[in-house]
Amino acid sequence: MTLAEAAAEADALAQAGDEKSLASLRSQWDEEIEAGARDADYRVRAQAYRAIAQFRFRQKLELLRRGLEDDSPAARGSALIALESLSRTHPGDVNAFRPLLHELAARDPNAAVRRLAMVCLKNGTPQRDTIQILEGIAESDEEDADLRKTAGSVAALLVKKSRTK
Repeated sequence: MTLAEAAAEADALAQAGDEKSLASLRSQWDEEIEAGARDADYRVRAQAYRAIAQFRFRQKLELLRRGLEDDSPAARGSALIALESLSRTHPGDVNAFRPLLHELAARDPNAAVRRLAMVCLKNGTPQRDTIQILEGIAESDEEDADLRKTAGSVAALLVKKSRTK
């Protein structure tokens, strides 16, 4: 079985609520995920970061930080997708990575990575500095239209969240 196949199985187990089988699968694949995240091939690293979310491997959040700082846009994107998935039920995950997410959203050279960072920020608490950064991107004529739209949407969502608390 490959890591991708094991991750798909883990995702199915998590969705079915079979925590015991998921924990067993996690223990079998723990070292492979760690090794994959350190592989020289960016495709292997990207798969490992995606697997962290599919395995619901909350103990590997610090490994995601490595992914967010990876040289490869594909690996950064996969780490962001994993963080977004894990943070849906745990907003504190976004808060722990907020400064790095701000940097990725504002300055990453890859537009897709920037948009993914913005999408991650929507799962966190509605902090004023995040809203200001996103509004600045949304109002900038120098930014790509898709980036402006995403930034504006996430900023509006965070403002709405802040008013309902």
